[in-house]
Amino acid sequence: MNAISKVNNGALANVADKPSSESGQFLTFVLGGEVFALGILNIKEIIQYGDLTEVPMMPNFIRGVINLRGRVVPVVDLTARFNRGTTSISRRTSIIIIEMVQSDQSETQSIGIVVDAVNEVIEIASGDIEPPPSFGAKIRPDFISGMAKKDGRFIIVLNLDQVLSVDEMLALGNSIDTSSQNAAETEHEQ
Repeated sequence: MNAISKVNNGALANVADKPSSESGQFLTFVLGGEVFALGILNIKEIIQYGDLTEVPMMPNFIRGVINLRGRVVPVVDLTARFNRGTTSISRRTSIIIIEMVQSDQSETQSIGIVVDAVNEVIEIASGDIEPPPSFGAKIRPDFISGMAKKDGRFIIVLNLDQVLSVDEMLALGNSIDTSSQNAAETEHEQ
């Protein structure tokens, strides 16, 4: 795994030599003022936000695509995916590149996620992760894997399989395409 993490002072640190998320290692990041975490197992790398190509007729949470060493990588705006508007781009805005296994298990798909800022890689003991709340969260409960307690505060641990479900995102994209097509046909008939 060729993962890189930004440290608070902006320097880069290689996390490839660290154990996988099974040992309790998580990358923390900020989104809309809240701290979230992802297991480092699926994280390929972290890049600075920029050079996005917008793609027409995509769901609002798909910011566009980037060229990552010759591969087309879709970029998901997590703020929009959580129905909270869009991420405001700043100096610390980053794209976390995630490797997701396709539903047929034969190949992987790289997907970028836009976050306000990347914090650090932390160790969280499995005993410090509580089940997700059944209500009151500002995002869908199936997007939450658990609530980690660290230094007296909670960190939302995301369920990547749900948040970045390629099948669900394709279905949402198709429904937008169908509704746009229906609107165009209705306008044409009038």
